Amino acid sequence: MPYSAEISRTSPGCFVFLVDQSGSMSDPIGGDAPGRKSDVVADAINRLLTELSIKCAKEEGVRDYFHVAVIGYGLTVGSAWAGALAGRDLVPLSEVADNPARVEERAKKVPDGAGGLVETTTSFPVWMTPTANGGTPMNEVFRYAEKVVSGWLDRNPGGFPPIVLNLTDGESTDGDPSAAAAGITSLASADGGVLLFNLHVSGAGGSSIVFPDRDDSLPDAYSRLLFGMSSVLPGHMRSYAAAQGHAVGEAPRGFVYNADITSVVQFLDIGTRATALR
Repeated sequence: MPYSAEISRTSPGCFVFLVDQSGSMSDPIGGDAPGRKSDVVADAINRLLTELSIKCAKEEGVRDYFHVAVIGYGLTVGSAWAGALAGRDLVPLSEVADNPARVEERAKKVPDGAGGLVETTTSFPVWMTPTANGGTPMNEVFRYAEKVVSGWLDRNPGGFPPIVLNLTDGESTDGDPSAAAAGITSLASADGGVLLFNLHVSGAGGSSIVFPDRDDSLPDAYSRLLFGMSSVLPGHMRSYAAAQGHAVGEAPRGFVYNADITSVVQFLDIGTRATALR
């Protein structure tokens, strides 16, 4: 069965986040909650990195079950890590956990024990900071990601295949990215093809289209292009998506259109599901 390899320290998994940092990411995100698209995406990735670190923590520290890259594309294309990790691509999770650029104190509402809520503060590690400048060079970032993933597969040919998650709010400004996307998904480990998932971050509001298995419900050629570039969710991700209340067909794509804050968080949660750790 493809996509069934266990993830371990000797056979780790790989996540590559591609983050649109174009000028339009400074616009408000859709939905009821306030916030700029760039802020929401950065917060979601930072929160996910915290959760991954906790998930992989044992008595001796954080185990390197995953290596992670965060690549920004806008005015420039390259590593989006801040602080001590700046300039690096794939980083072992233990090094990620040990090297946030800073730790912020964030306000958080928690139950007060009497049916109400009280505001408190919580520590929030930050590895990437919001950026919004330039165009949307999707071709270039896909080619960059292909090199990162190809190098990873040379070193880890037999494990769970890398997962590339592209978070964007606009159309490519350097041409049709289909061929560059196909360059990523043509790569494979012994356990299956590299997975490419796409999230369209919306400023429009309205309903999201989540993990569709056909493109006839999508509103325009651009959304159909993103759909066509997106991999089918493996079975364990499809089951998890269904358990979270999503109506999924037999071959849902790892694609969300018109995403709001909730959709961004759920997309990252489902899109980074992997097999059992050992």
